[in-house]
Amino acid sequence: MPVDPLSDNLIHRINVGDSLTRSASRTPTAEALVQGDRRLTYTQFNALVNRLANAFSARGLAHGDAVALASGNSIEFLATYYACAKTGLVCVPINLGWRPDEVAHVLHDSGARSLVVEAGLVDVIAPSLADAAALRDVVVIGDGPETVAGRPATAFSALAAHADDAEPEHLVGDRDPLTYLYTSGTTSAPKGVIGNHAAVYLESMTMAIEGQFRGDDRFAAMMPMFHTAQLNCHCTTAIMVGASINVLRGFDAETLLGLIERESLTQIFGLPMMYREMLDHPTIGQRDLSSLRRALYAMAPMPQDTLKRCLDVFDCGFYLLFGQTEMSPTTTIFRPEHQLSHPGAAGTPVANVHVEIMGEEGTILPRGETGEIVYRGPHTMTGYLGNPEATEAAFAHGWFHSGDVGHLDDEGLLWFTDRSKDVIKTGGENVASIEVEKALYAAEPNVADAVVVGLPHERWSEAITAFVVPAAGTELDPDAIRAAMRAHVDAYKIPKAIVVVDALPRTSTGKVQKHVVRDAHADLYARAPR
Repeated sequence: MPVDPLSDNLIHRINVGDSLTRSASRTPTAEALVQGDRRLTYTQFNALVNRLANAFSARGLAHGDAVALASGNSIEFLATYYACAKTGLVCVPINLGWRPDEVAHVLHDSGARSLVVEAGLVDVIAPSLADAAALRDVVVIGDGPETVAGRPATAFSALAAHADDAEPEHLVGDRDPLTYLYTSGTTSAPKGVIGNHAAVYLESMTMAIEGQFRGDDRFAAMMPMFHTAQLNCHCTTAIMVGASINVLRGFDAETLLGLIERESLTQIFGLPMMYREMLDHPTIGQRDLSSLRRALYAMAPMPQDTLKRCLDVFDCGFYLLFGQTEMSPTTTIFRPEHQLSHPGAAGTPVANVHVEIMGEEGTILPRGETGEIVYRGPHTMTGYLGNPEATEAAFAHGWFHSGDVGHLDDEGLLWFTDRSKDVIKTGGENVASIEVEKALYAAEPNVADAVVVGLPHERWSEAITAFVVPAAGTELDPDAIRAAMRAHVDAYKIPKAIVVVDALPRTSTGKVQKHVVRDAHADLYARAPR
């Protein structure tokens, strides 16, 4: 007798939710999650996820329905994510730095049927629900109202308390959507990146190999879980190997240093500026950091002087993650053995990712030549939600196009040169320079010419910096411009400095030479008074 489709799927499938099920079966009493005084074993966490998954199904949510998630780092965030995975729902994390109109776009574009939101964020999110036509109900984490924007609201605790904790069994395809992760908008609204189960599952296995994750590891999750790096490579990998995750609401040097000592953390993940703050903490010399064995940094290279101090003080292996949301996200890793011997490199390709450099005509370039960085591998997104044109362009010539420029050397290391779309990586966020330029023009009509670039900064890695030319007969007040820009752009996208200049360098065709601006002012923040 042939095996029915559901049974066949459950036997053979690749599903991120199954990795939790297997860890709970393999190490039932091992500690999975720690948040403050709350500690859950893998058995307890899996049971919570199952109850939530079964409750979602009982409420009528069906395969392929989108569940929006607006929450800071929490056990409930991860429970919602894994409950969606097990039932074939699509989790849509909300970036808590978005403007109301961006949130509204994501809710509408994703067709979210339900919203899980922290009680403290209800008033912030509610104005964005007006055009979310598909949204039927709201689940509130913590003490919240009975209705939100005219929709019934249910307490997360009540929803998860009364459902069955039996393992949900749903037919979910290997390449079915797991997440819609929205990229920051530039000239248009944010695009939804469709992440599928196979991509995230295999990326998690890749990180287990490349990051040397082990079941006895103890991690700190302090980067935002609504970002792919924390969620779809760090947390999923830790849970896949049965490690323990300490959930933090954000970064604080004193808190993290204390946690390393108290919880004997073995791996941490942060931005270069976070490591710098820990190095500069007055008690760093008295801290016991001997439990650490690996430290990951991302979003930007580590300044060499900071890196050398890190290697001396933390006395563990440091490595850099390079990638992007569309690749789930890891593509290369700048490995511990290369940190001092190849400063500035983006690393070597990880298992499961093929990296090449492509020329303008779609040909693969020889080693040493500069062109667009392109990828192949199972980590790759399915496509952009409802945007076939952007998907087709991203997959042209049979490769995924990163939009980044670089070259591969003879040793196989990738060297990142520039961003073809002039994206600035600042404080863990990707910001498009053209978006900031438009906001600048909108905020101050007396700006005749402007360019926005990222300049080296010890805290932000790249500081958003604007160079402006005043209209004839006018004067510009940088502080007033920065204040006025708050009405047009997210706070973290406002330039850290606005510099008034007489003119901007241009090519013979009139294009502003951003690289000339960057090179000429590369030491701006090093020169600035502290």
